[in-house]
Amino acid sequence: MFLLKPLVHYSLHFLAPALIAWGIAHTRWSTLDWRSIWGILLATMLIDLDHLLATPVFDPTRCSVGFHPLHSYTAIVVYSCLLLPRRTRIVAVGLLFHIVTDWLDCWI
Repeated sequence: MFLLKPLVHYSLHFLAPALIAWGIAHTRWSTLDWRSIWGILLATMLIDLDHLLATPVFDPTRCSVGFHPLHSYTAIVVYSCLLLPRRTRIVAVGLLFHIVTDWLDCWI
C-alpha cells in the first residue's frame, strides 16, 4: 500500500491525461492534436501551486479537495462551468480530472 498510493496518483496525473488527450483529439469539438491537448492537460496541474499556501506544504494524511483554495468546492463549480464554452473545455476537463485524481488519493 505504501507504494501503491503514489504510483496510482502520479499515473493518473501524467499517463491518464495522455489517454484523455488522445480521446479528445478524436472528437468533433477539438481541432488540436493529442500532444497539444496533453500539454494543456498537464498545464492544469498548476493548480497544485495552492499547496504552497499550506503549512506543512505536503501532508500525506491531508485531503487536498476542499482544503486548498484551487481545490475548493467553489473552484470545482467554476471548473464545471468552464465545460460549457468550447474554448475552455479542454482546460476544464484537465482541472476536473485533476480534482478527481486528488479525491481518489484521499480514499486510497
